[in-house]
Amino acid sequence: MPKFRPRKTKQGKHAAIPRIQGRPARPSPKLVRNSRQVAAEIGEIVRKRAEAEAAIAEARKSHERLREAIEILPQGIVFLDADGRYILWNKKYAEIYSRSSDLFEPGARLADTIRIGVERGDYPEAIGREEEWIAERLTRLYQPGERHEQTLADGRVILIEERLTEDGGVIGLRVDITELKEREASFRLLFDSNPVPMIVCALDGERILGVNDAAVEHYGYSRAEFEKLTIRGLQAFDTELPWTGDRSSDEQAAHTWKHVRADGSLIDLAIYFRQLVYGDQPAVLLALMDITERKRAEARLAFMAQHDGLTGLPNRSLLRQQMDDMLLHTRRSSEKLAVLVLGLDNFKIVNDTLGHGVGDKLLRGVAKRLRSTLREEDAVARLNSDEFAILQSGVVRPEDAVLLAKRLLEAIADPYLLDGHSVVIGASIGIAMSPGDGDESEKLLKSADMALSRAKTDFRGTFSFFEAEMDARAQSRRKIEIDLRDAIQNNRLQPYYQPLVDLSTGRITGFEALVRWPHAERGMVSPGEFIPVAEETGLINPLGALMLRRACADAAQWPDDVRVAVNLSPLQFRVGNLLAQVMDALKQSGLPARRLELEITETLLLEKSSQVLATLHALRALGVRISMDDFGTGYSSLSYLRSFPFDKIKIDQSFVRDLGSNRDAQAIVRSIISLGKGLGVTITAEGVESEAELSCLRTEGCHEGQGFLFSRARPNAEIVALLSAQRGVAAAIEAA
Repeated sequence: MPKFRPRKTKQGKHAAIPRIQGRPARPSPKLVRNSRQVAAEIGEIVRKRAEAEAAIAEARKSHERLREAIEILPQGIVFLDADGRYILWNKKYAEIYSRSSDLFEPGARLADTIRIGVERGDYPEAIGREEEWIAERLTRLYQPGERHEQTLADGRVILIEERLTEDGGVIGLRVDITELKEREASFRLLFDSNPVPMIVCALDGERILGVNDAAVEHYGYSRAEFEKLTIRGLQAFDTELPWTGDRSSDEQAAHTWKHVRADGSLIDLAIYFRQLVYGDQPAVLLALMDITERKRAEARLAFMAQHDGLTGLPNRSLLRQQMDDMLLHTRRSSEKLAVLVLGLDNFKIVNDTLGHGVGDKLLRGVAKRLRSTLREEDAVARLNSDEFAILQSGVVRPEDAVLLAKRLLEAIADPYLLDGHSVVIGASIGIAMSPGDGDESEKLLKSADMALSRAKTDFRGTFSFFEAEMDARAQSRRKIEIDLRDAIQNNRLQPYYQPLVDLSTGRITGFEALVRWPHAERGMVSPGEFIPVAEETGLINPLGALMLRRACADAAQWPDDVRVAVNLSPLQFRVGNLLAQVMDALKQSGLPARRLELEITETLLLEKSSQVLATLHALRALGVRISMDDFGTGYSSLSYLRSFPFDKIKIDQSFVRDLGSNRDAQAIVRSIISLGKGLGVTITAEGVESEAELSCLRTEGCHEGQGFLFSRARPNAEIVALLSAQRGVAAAIEAA
């Protein structure tokens, strides 16, 4: 049979064309068909092989992609076949089981690595029950579905979760939860031992998952009882859970709830919450701050802010609110509101004679009587030390207010039995009515207060209605206050000086400084008009300091044997810096302390304050002379002479007036002069205006005189001339 040899064509392809004797032979049809079939089979084989190689390459790429994917996972991943043999695992898995990683090989059995690990001591949980533990672990391997934890020899805790694949294999997940377990342990330690009551509940608040010891103790429920309760079940009132609904609720903000204890008592709580995972479920941690006492304290503070601490009556602030409400009602009706301001008469005497304790009890007694006299729809408040305000609603005519005022005065006037003392006190009342006397609370109170001032001044012990001219007088007083303040600040007040004359020689021994106010518009303003305003407004302190400095500065220019006397108001002692003011005035002027006399009234000693006496002694220690002014007009003049060693006593001018013809006045003056001689103090008579008065005083042995008979008060320029003239007369007498 001839042999065939393939021949290359021009394109380089082999052609199965037989050559017979140098020329091509014609193939048979059967042979051609077989060749084609073989070529087709070969092509199919090549194609399938190419597809297989492509599939293998794609599988390799998928495997690599899978490996890359599991390598970047933070959890450990392992793939096992149906026989529990290793197929694939990632680097994290090998790191977790680093003590056994040398055993991980494709095809190795997990059961073998576990057994070897147990023998090595890699699983401390298995110690003492090795076979039992291995059996339990392998059973879980092929019955997966639940998570369980595994503790390794180095103390790490691994969370294991395994799932079966469709072919019976296993995909295992390993998570290192050591840090989480440590946080849980820390949380549990802080939670259980925290002195603050704490509760963990489900997000919906329907289950309480845990409570600490402080919560058990604070609420009084047992842990078993807590498990049956809900957060809403603890609440006394249905309160929205802040972590539900609007998730933007601030976890750091306090939410105030009211809860019920086991004994049924209510507690106020400030709730702070934080969402967390408790076990394996989302939950909320509640920190419960008991603010019951704080709420009570706040309520007490709120009450105290609007009530008088001594009597429990509303104060001025709450009174204004009540008055505004009543005025709003009167504007919608034909009724009127009457405002009565009641002031106790001579309350200060009760305090001074019986003590502040009795005075406080008296005020509480007055408050009780006022409340019992009023209707429920009326109101009463304490305005200040001894003044009360009463709001009478539903007033139709002024007579209604008159009837109430009379009832109040009668109620106050009944005796009070206080600490064994029967105390009787009176009252005066000022009345203002809306809308005629004002349609606002402050205006009505001001009008009633002005009416009270008139009742105390003119009538005392009765009542007075507000009148328009009272407001005019008040406006005038306000104008005086404003102008006086400006005059003090701009040094417009001036000291005038009235001589003190030695009655035996006729020589001027000193001058009393008297304040004068030359007003640009009103001329010379009387001290009787502006001194009371200064004392009521506190301006007496800067006024007194100004006069003290001016008087010392002027007197420093006088002869060395001439003194200056300056009057002091009791209010100047209450400020506490009088001693410093005197020392400063003496230092700046250079006036010797022995040439300064300070005149005080008996009203100052009525207070019997240790501070007052200490200040007087300190002034006298400087060398300053202390004089009692207006002697005989106070409450207990003789007793005051024992309180302090005065240098001078000044007989009030009311005893000097008409002294030449008034035998009673002569007897009083004679007694005072005799008393002064016995005490070794200088006696000065004020208000000497006639030769008869002067003669009588000289006869009785009075030391000094002061009054218009000698000279009116003069400005310093005239005083200098007067002293120069006196020196000239004295020199002429000596020369003769």
